[in-house]
Amino acid sequence: MAVEQTYPEIREAVSRLCAQFTGEYWRKLDQDKAYPTEFVAALTEAGYLSVLIPEEFGGSGLPLGAACAVLEEIQRSGGNGGACHAQMYTMDTLLRHGNTQQKNQYLPAIAEGSLRLQAFGVTEPSSGTDTSRIRTVAVRDGDDYVVNGQKVFISRTEHSDLMVLLVRTTPRDQCARHTDGMSVLLVDMREAVGNGLTIKPVDTMMNHATTELFFDDLRVPVHNLIGEEGKGFKCILDGMNAERILIAAECIGDARWFTEKSSRYACDREVFDRPIGQNQGIQFPIARAHIHTEAAALMVQQAADLYDAGKPAGAEANMAKMLASEASWEAADQCIQTHGGYGFTTEYDVERKFRETRLYQVAPISTNLILSFIATQELGMPRSF
Repeated sequence: MAVEQTYPEIREAVSRLCAQFTGEYWRKLDQDKAYPTEFVAALTEAGYLSVLIPEEFGGSGLPLGAACAVLEEIQRSGGNGGACHAQMYTMDTLLRHGNTQQKNQYLPAIAEGSLRLQAFGVTEPSSGTDTSRIRTVAVRDGDDYVVNGQKVFISRTEHSDLMVLLVRTTPRDQCARHTDGMSVLLVDMREAVGNGLTIKPVDTMMNHATTELFFDDLRVPVHNLIGEEGKGFKCILDGMNAERILIAAECIGDARWFTEKSSRYACDREVFDRPIGQNQGIQFPIARAHIHTEAAALMVQQAADLYDAGKPAGAEANMAKMLASEASWEAADQCIQTHGGYGFTTEYDVERKFRETRLYQVAPISTNLILSFIATQELGMPRSF
């Protein structure tokens, strides 16, 4: 028996919505490297992208677990929540650390869908996962910050009105701790593009609307600072934990899609006058992938529960992301193997989903960095860097 499903009504409703967007829809987008505008609009209209926004601002006011259910079902239905999942985890930075004016100004418009918050500007070419070494700087000049620097692998910037941007406001060598001196700015992309912000698309193996950003004297109003100046790492960390839990939920959805696809094909496909699924050589790897998926799902659920309870969830968020991404990759690999040559054809959707789920072995945090975090922070071993 699979792990008991949380939020069954939400799952059923999301599944019905996703049924309107078939494999053919996603294949055409993948072929054209196009953004799923219609799909995102349907999710927004149905209120699923605003589930975390409090009711007072026009959202549903539901916990992170509900957002996990939404994203898992999108993936399980064969879609790609990567087109819009950032609105959920970037939202948390604004919800937890934004001031009253910022919440009143932005949240109602985001909830109704007239304003899009889909971009999370952290990663840089030179620093990678060593966030404390970012080089994008913001210097105070009167009522503005002047931003200069570069970001890379920042997805959906061409389909977002706002971006949560991490910058350094105090040089690293002048800080007591290397994580001090960073700040979070809320950038209005509609005003920034062409006025100090240049967006360059990055072509990748999956359709993920990824871009590189160049900041040249971009002016951002001081009142767009989220939280305290120099304390931005804590703000961004909350968003990162939410991101890892939500993406882990997506991986669970992917894994279940792959395993269901493998099982059906193994039952239907006949070779040597019997279903290939009758052979234990086919059965056992699929069963093993299913077992790993259900175990990972429990970890995702635990991480979401801790996060929603306001308790420390850094270790659990990282473990959930690692276990779920490995489960989805195992299920994806076995799905290709079960389908044989047909797994590589576009019409079965396996190869598309195979490429999409592979991303989460690397993003938003690599498996090796998770292992390092657990070894040092949970097990007390000395740092290697």
